[in-house]
Amino acid sequence: MDWKETFNKGRIYPLVLILLMYGCHLWRNNAKKEQILIKEEQNQKNQNGFIAFNGETMGTYYDIRYYSQDSVNYQKAIDSVLIDFNQSLSTYIDSSEISLFNTNDTTFVKSPYFEAVLARSREIFKATDGAFDPTIMPLVNAWGFGFHERTDDLPSQEKIDSLKALVNLDYVIQQDSLFSKTKKGIMLDFSAVAKGYGVDVLTQFLESKGITSYKVEIGGETVCNGTKPSGASWIIGIEDPQSWTLGNNIYVKIKLDNKAIASSGNYRNFYEKDGKRYAHTISPQTGKPVEHELLSVSVFADDCMTADAYATAFMVLGKEKAKKILEKENNIHAYFIYNENNEIKSEYTDGVVQYLVENGK
Repeated sequence: MDWKETFNKGRIYPLVLILLMYGCHLWRNNAKKEQILIKEEQNQKNQNGFIAFNGETMGTYYDIRYYSQDSVNYQKAIDSVLIDFNQSLSTYIDSSEISLFNTNDTTFVKSPYFEAVLARSREIFKATDGAFDPTIMPLVNAWGFGFHERTDDLPSQEKIDSLKALVNLDYVIQQDSLFSKTKKGIMLDFSAVAKGYGVDVLTQFLESKGITSYKVEIGGETVCNGTKPSGASWIIGIEDPQSWTLGNNIYVKIKLDNKAIASSGNYRNFYEKDGKRYAHTISPQTGKPVEHELLSVSVFADDCMTADAYATAFMVLGKEKAKKILEKENNIHAYFIYNENNEIKSEYTDGVVQYLVENGK
């Protein structure tokens, strides 16, 4: 190595060191600036009374955002409400009121949740000619979508017919706080309506605290009320059934104020056996997973329990039969996403137009 090479290396190494030190300096300054911006944003949110938090419930998540003058975070109180709610309606809790009903001939119910959700379920059961039926639980278990572990064998037609004899909400009777069943083996499953009802319960809690601008969501079922301090609407999305990543792609954007939306679909919860696909929506009429072109339906209603139940009923019925029911119902609207000749299409009732965000896709 001659003196020129040594001299050049002696000049390069300090230069590289200086550049590295300068880069670290810039990175630290940018990091400090980012922290300052985050703190400023948080302070701005606190000044506006903006509160946001999320958690787990009903085997899924909840997400709550609201504006309040006192900036009080009610997450602990809401978690307590949800514990009581699940203790009444969760089939995954052995000591819950619904589990006790399912395992006994009669059950005394103390909470207000069980009676309220059963009463509304009866109304929608009748309005949909039995397409929405919470006594579907034995068939849901038989097809491997319930709280029983799925087996490799599909239920036989004989098994399906025997379980269909247990599916009819009229078989559940009530006398004051005593609930009983007219046939042994009848079981209730409120999973098609519980998330929506849970959203309603939480919105009632927030309103009892004087909060009027909020977005409450449980597993996609949502109620929005009021507007943000800027006057902007709450914006949510209807998921693209072609998306394999949960919440990753939005098919259309929706703006909501004083309205509930609930969606039901067969594009995510299913399994395949012997080359055939079995979706989680079970028809009370056939006792089998539904097979039609409808991929998902989102229902708009004044309360989320109603939206949730009708969304399930419409997935059972399919698009055309669902539209006939919608012709009779003035307070509910629907957005359908369906497969026609391997092409994804959408259709919605006239009442949905007011909720669509321009260029929403």
